[in-house]
Amino acid sequence: MVQTASVPTAHVNGIDLHYVVEGSGPRVLVFNGSGATVESAAPMLSALTPHFEVLLHDQRCLGLSTVTDAVPTMADYAADGAALLDHLGWESVRVFGISFGGMVAQEFAVTWPERVTRLALMCTSPGGAGGSSFPLHTIEAMEPAEQERLRLHLMDLRYTDEFLAVNPFDRMLVDMAVAARATPKDERTARGERLQLQGRAGHDVWDRLPRISCPVLVASGEFDALAPPDNGRSIASRVQFGEFRSFVGGHGFLWQDRTAWPSVVVWLRTEGDALSR
Repeated sequence: MVQTASVPTAHVNGIDLHYVVEGSGPRVLVFNGSGATVESAAPMLSALTPHFEVLLHDQRCLGLSTVTDAVPTMADYAADGAALLDHLGWESVRVFGISFGGMVAQEFAVTWPERVTRLALMCTSPGGAGGSSFPLHTIEAMEPAEQERLRLHLMDLRYTDEFLAVNPFDRMLVDMAVAARATPKDERTARGERLQLQGRAGHDVWDRLPRISCPVLVASGEFDALAPPDNGRSIASRVQFGEFRSFVGGHGFLWQDRTAWPSVVVWLRTEGDALSR
């Protein structure tokens, strides 16, 4: 696990952003998912850092970064990534975005297409006519038990008691997610996560996706109801050099399908402008 005490800070865009740079290889800017922090990203970092020099930060309102007074926009989140690149002197990079981070990565790529050499988008949506991810900010008022049932369904359409009883790895993923949500949060953390979900509600890059000129890999889990695979297909069809790949699993397909991480890493490591098929 990343030790947060050692995480450096950049003062950019009027806020403090905590970040890490780990690994060696081609440079990759990573945008993490809803509620995710540098500290919680150890599994993802362990998959990427053997192959890449990875820049990962606590996005505004999360982790050790500043919790703003106003609801952030998707443009704010993308601008923070650009400011961190400037802070480090990185001109252009590969970009990897997962879930909410995939939305930010799209916003980043349509705003600064010249800074993105390859773009990998995992379990995400473009918004607008291309389809949106489930509006998680709308379920806060639900009873906890009802909310958990819905989250289970969104995570993977196969997830029933019967399925989980005979699939221990998926049972473990579910138990870990439930335990994380059940862990008490201080007011600062809870408020920051609410602000992020509210900002996420404004995501829509559909009309701007054709601005992206680099190769784009979009990957989805075929049983994902949070970011349905059709949303991923729509992204791949909308950009100039898009490729869509489907994997066995739901929103957590990168860990459910053993072929997923190796496939994404090989694609992301590819040099040049041609698509890797």
